[in-house]
Amino acid sequence: MKKILIILLALPLGMVAQDNQKKNAKAEFTVKGNCDACEKRIEKAAFSIKGVKSAEWDIPSNKISLIYNPKKVTLEAIHASIVAQGHDTSEAQAKKEDYNELPKCCQYDREEL
Repeated sequence: MKKILIILLALPLGMVAQDNQKKNAKAEFTVKGNCDACEKRIEKAAFSIKGVKSAEWDIPSNKISLIYNPKKVTLEAIHASIVAQGHDTSEAQAKKEDYNELPKCCQYDREEL
């Protein structure tokens, strides 16, 4: 009887643990930038979206690594937030006006789409 009771109590805990694992997804993509100021701006843009748990942009590789909840946010929304700050991503290009408002040290070589 004790074994059945333990199994019945443990079953919901296992289901909760599995559900938490499904909530988070990982993604990595390119975001153009140059410096520490770019890093702060890019990471802040990603974190401004509800559902983004972690955002780390690497200067040398121009890659952002994300952990996010796909039930709350889409990758397209994250790209859009970063692009709105003037930084091109691998999936979207910033408006020329937004790019031109970046500090000179943050302006990178752009390839127009």
